[in-house]
Parts: sequence; structure tokens; C-alpha cells
Amino acid sequence: MAQAQGKLFLWAAALTLSIAASTAAGDEAWWHPNRKHVAKLTDFGGVGDGVTSNTAAFAAAVANLSQVAGDGGAMLVVPAGRWLTGPFNLTSTFTLFLERDAVILATQNLDEWTTIAPLPSYGRGRDLPGPRYTNFIMGYNLTDVVITGNNGSINGQGQVWWDKFRGEELNYTRGYLVEFMFCSYVVVSNVVLIDSPSWNLHPVYCNFDSPQPCRHSSEYVWIVNSNVVSGDDCIAIKSGWDQYGIAFNKPSQHIYISNFSCVSPTSATIALGSEMSGGISDVHATNIVAVDTESALRLKTGIGRGGFMRDVIVDGMRLTNMKYLLWMTANYGQHPDDKFDPNAIPVVKTIRFSNVVATNVSIAGKLEGLPQSPFTNLLVSDVTAEIFVNKKPVWNCTFVEGRSYNVTPTPCAELQH
Repeated sequence: MAQAQGKLFLWAAALTLSIAASTAAGDEAWWHPNRKHVAKLTDFGGVGDGVTSNTAAFAAAVANLSQVAGDGGAMLVVPAGRWLTGPFNLTSTFTLFLERDAVILATQNLDEWTTIAPLPSYGRGRDLPGPRYTNFIMGYNLTDVVITGNNGSINGQGQVWWDKFRGEELNYTRGYLVEFMFCSYVVVSNVVLIDSPSWNLHPVYCNFDSPQPCRHSSEYVWIVNSNVVSGDDCIAIKSGWDQYGIAFNKPSQHIYISNFSCVSPTSATIALGSEMSGGISDVHATNIVAVDTESALRLKTGIGRGGFMRDVIVDGMRLTNMKYLLWMTANYGQHPDDKFDPNAIPVVKTIRFSNVVATNVSIAGKLEGLPQSPFTNLLVSDVTAEIFVNKKPVWNCTFVEGRSYNVTPTPCAELQH
């Protein structure tokens, strides 16, 4: 049976922290559909003064529009203003449209944030054992959902969460700004996502056999025409944590990234792992720009993860002020609990890194495989890096096998076969 062409598309004029992308040509009628039933948040008592709670207004609006969405779709328009609210859910065949200067503000009253079950492929919350706080905007088991507008903003007002997290004052894992779980045909376009309690945009457990597209344990994802400024990895591709991810067995694969820019002084432009126990494969990235970012491509894994990372192609990067170009390690040691299998050894192979020009770089490559499972079939080609610190070695490779062509500075011996 032919593969259904469901898609996750995230297309943004200005998007901070996490991912954004656009549709392929010819899909515009789908990704920005006309909706038969349109209402404004003010129709449900919304007040955009930044002080009045709109939790009830958002809940009433979505509940009302969900009753008619099956008849040609529904759209909730958020006018200009500052709309304070607690977490809320979306519905199917639905568009959340933020007008210019519209800001949806997450409440800082933590009593409005209930708890939900942890991700089954994690077995526990990411920050702490047990459940997790709900996400600010949530879509669960939905089809045909759009978040778009005229560059309005969804603001998580996350500082209170970060302060409590760093102060070890939370009892549960923080929620995410926007999460889609088991959803199909999702678009996030022309909005600004800022100041999340944790991850900004988290699509999870989507399968194109359904068809359902997403980024975390997901298939067929397009990330296009996006600009990201982050304190963490600009794009992170994951697929489950140790024995829980192995049991859930849902890979992230067929992921396409292009026309993407990143600023992340302490993290990666594109990261795979470290939670990759369901496997990651067929990742293509092209036309990438990064400035003041720790690494261009980072692969993270470790003993106990199992799974695989393979068939990754990064072709065409322009980089300025980087610590690492390539940073790949199998020595990541974080585990959800002490029940991980020490014989679950990850496999990393067939990684391509090519057509890269970089200035002000500290280290060209730090590649650390495992003696029982070396990184194999690596290819680095047509890469020029200007090293701004006379620091040796600029390449550091252990338990790595591969080839290189036309690379400056000269790679480690393990890449010269």
C-alpha cells in the first residue's frame, strides 16, 4: 500500500527555541485551509488586558468550535492584545489564528497546571521521576490542526519554571509550550514561540502509517525556512530513553531540514539523541546557517541506549564562531533509572558531513565511539574550517572508522582510510 503523505509543517517568520518548517510546493491549500466556522476569543468573554484570566474563554471557545469543526472546519481568532490563560487543548479540523500583536500568555499560577502521564518511551518525566506537568497548548490524537497568524506570539512566561527547576523546587517534570501527541496533518506557521517552561515545540509519537507526522519518535517531518535562537539544541531529534524507548520501539526517521538558521551558544544546531533508543535514521539537512553556536552537528548516545543513528546527511552549512563542527559521543551517561540494560549498545553508522565553510572554530571534530561498537562509515568531505585558537588536536577521534576528502584542517587518521 502506498505511503500516505501526511505532514508536520512548521513555517515561521520568527520562531525562537525549537523548530519551524514549511510545506512543500503545491500543499498550500492544505496547510492554510479555509474554515467554514470562524469565531473570535472575545465572543466567549475573552479580555486581552494581560491581567484578566482567559482560561474559561479558551476552553469555551475550543469546546464550542469542536462541535461544528466537522462541518467544514473551525477557526478561533485571537485579536491583538495580551491574553492571559491557563493551559488549553486544541481540537481536530481546527485553526488557532493569532492576529498581529496578539500574545497568548501562559499563566504563572502553577495551580492551573495539572499533571499528566509521562511519555511511555521515557518511563518517567524527563526532569524528575513520576508524571509531568501538562503542556501549555496541547493536541492529542488530532487530525488537521493549524497554529498560524500574522506573527502573533505564544509566550510561556517560563522564568518562574526555570527558577524553580534550578532551585529544585518542582515535584514534577516541566511541561512544554506546545505539544502534539499522536496527531496528523499539523502546521505551525507564522507565529513566534518564546519563553517556554522547557522545550518549545514538541511533536511526539506520530506515524505516517496513520498518517501522523512529528519530530520525536516520528516520520516524515519537514523543517524549512526557520530561524531559531535557543539556550538548548536548536533542533533535537529523539526517540526514547533506554529500556523504555527500546520497548516502545518507535523511531524518528525521514526528517528533512533546509533553509534553517540557529543561534545557540551552549548547544547544537542539529542534535540527535541522547534519548535515541527507538532509533533515528534518514535525516537530511541542507542550507544551514549557524552563528555563535556550540556545535554544528552533535550526536549523543551511550551504553544502555541501544537503538541506532544512521543514514544522516548534512550537506551545506555556513558557520561562524563555533566550538565544534562535529561532536559525536557514545559516552553519555544519563539514565531514567538503574534498570537499563548495560548490554544495550547503540549503533552509529553512515553519517555524511559535507560542503561546510566555518570561521572562528575551536575544534573541528570530537568523535568518541565505543570499543565494542565503533562509529562506522563516516564521510567528511569538502569542509573548510578556520581554527581561531592554535589548539591541538583540532581533531580527536577514538573508535571511529571513515573517510575524508578535501578537508581542512587535516582530519584524524581514523578518517583518512
